[in-house]
Amino acid sequence: AHTLLGRLYAEGLGVPRNELTAAKWYRRGAELGDVEAMFAFGVILASGTAVKKNAEGAATMFERAARKGHAYAHYNLALQFLSGKGKPENPFRASQHLEFAARKGIAEAQYDLAALYQKGHGVQADAYKAALWLRQAADRGMPAAQYEYATVLLRGRGLNEDRPKLLGLLRSAALKGIAGAQNRLAHVYAVGVKGISKSAFDAAKWRYVAQTNGIQDKSLDKVIASYPKAVRAKARKAAQVLADRQRAGLR
Repeated sequence: AHTLLGRLYAEGLGVPRNELTAAKWYRRGAELGDVEAMFAFGVILASGTAVKKNAEGAATMFERAARKGHAYAHYNLALQFLSGKGKPENPFRASQHLEFAARKGIAEAQYDLAALYQKGHGVQADAYKAALWLRQAADRGMPAAQYEYATVLLRGRGLNEDRPKLLGLLRSAALKGIAGAQNRLAHVYAVGVKGISKSAFDAAKWRYVAQTNGIQDKSLDKVIASYPKAVRAKARKAAQVLADRQRAGLR
């Protein structure tokens, strides 16, 4: 009940939104042993939005919630061990908490764990495990993971059975507004890769979208400039429609 009251005040559900009052109810819920209250109060302490910022206090809340199996508490603890804020910097401990959260299906944890395996930070470098976790984050629809895993596949470093997913991953990330994915997609259509045919129209369209989002690529611009004027005009119009839809939050 205390936790529910905290949520009502935190989100302004039926009562005026009041983060300080929410923090008080969450704190009481945490004192009474509710895991969701522990996590919520930990987030408030970590952010300092309603009470004085207290990274160490947040870590205590996250640890209590993590001991009860709260996946996001494990994830937040991992971030603290990585940053050294609230916990001593310890990438090995961070990797343990990340793996718990990743196995519970937290895409952000899967993505960050993949980065640790790529760099060999807190774990032994392992390109295969990095690809596995990055794929899982991508499969959960995380745009950054979709883009990065598509890039890994383009470099021939991903899982072979996932190569047919390359175009779909790039398109999904591009449609979600990842500018790098938009430009990479333009390159793929401009040069063609195994299993993906060249398309002047698609190359130009995605290049124009990427341009709108601030990506500079002079070499690709020269390629696009060599396309027939009619193709470029049609592509520019399609890019404008797509950009307008993305600004409106549509897919």
